[in-house]
Formats: sequence, structure tokens, C-alpha cells
Amino acid sequence: MAATAPATATATAAGGAHSVFVYGSLMADEVVSAILHRVPASSPALLTDYHRFSVKDRIYPAILPVESKKVAGRVITGISDAELIVLDAFEDYEYVRRTVQISLTDTSETMLADTYVWSDAKDPDLYGQWDFEEWKKLHIKDFLTMTLGFVQELEQPEPKTRVETYQSFMHELEQPESSTKVES
Repeated sequence: MAATAPATATATAAGGAHSVFVYGSLMADEVVSAILHRVPASSPALLTDYHRFSVKDRIYPAILPVESKKVAGRVITGISDAELIVLDAFEDYEYVRRTVQISLTDTSETMLADTYVWSDAKDPDLYGQWDFEEWKKLHIKDFLTMTLGFVQELEQPEPKTRVETYQSFMHELEQPESSTKVES
């Protein structure tokens, strides 16, 4: 298989195959499938010396380095250069892609993977601990709808960013009656 784009420094194999540690909405296969149009192979993994925070007024988490903490997540493998660009767009300016060392939960093997770290380490809106199971129960349906809207936006000549898509979607959710009002 020939590479369609040059491999980056974090590529794990020829052809630009990347490994990406995910810890929030991208742990849901439905969300990954909506973004990448497939569900890549994945394995449970652990990132040490990081903490997964909730973010005020957001339904997705953020991670930052915090000594002696751990973040459970998944590593998705075989991500192409083009798919990594789409993931970068999805994570938008709120996150910075970093290479981290993770441990595979099944084997305790360690490996390098890309992950998305919150870009503002001093953000006062970070708090507590974000819970994936709670998110699935409360938010996956709406988040998946927003994600599908983001993917459609990517195909537009001048697409909205993921943050703009998220904010307009959440605004519509909070004020659904405004779109159904009839002026007199």
C-alpha cells in the first residue's frame, strides 16, 4: 500500500499510520464512525500523570498533566495522515495534539501515541472529574447529532469550526421554541 501523504514524526508505520489515545467522546464508536467513516482497531489504554477534567458549559472533557493521576481511555490505531487532519479539525483550537506515552491495559506494553491536551492549562472552567458512562447516558445522542453536523460542515467551501458548530447546536438545544415561533 503506497502512502498518499508523507509520514509525520509520530507515525508508527509506513503510510502514515498513527496511534491516537482518546479519553472522551471519541471512546464511543458511533462518534469515531461519524468522523472517520469507519471504526479503527482500538485497545484499552492508560495515560499516567494526566487528569481528565469536566469543562464548564461543555459536555466533553479536557486533559492536562497532573502528577500521580491517571486517565483511562482507548488507543485507536491505523489512523491515516488524512484522518489525523480531520481529528485535528474536530478537536479544534481548544486542544493541542501532543505525543504521550501510554500503557496498553491488556498487556501493560507501553507505546507512543498522539492525544489532544486542553490548550489552556490555567482555564478556570476546568473542574472535577469527567465521567464517560454518565456522558453516554446523558449526552451521546445530542453529541452524535452535533458531530454529524460538523462532518457536513467540513464538506462546505467555508466550513464552521467544530467549536462554532458545537456552540450553535447547543444554542438551538437550549432555545428550541425560538425556531418554531410564528411572527404575527
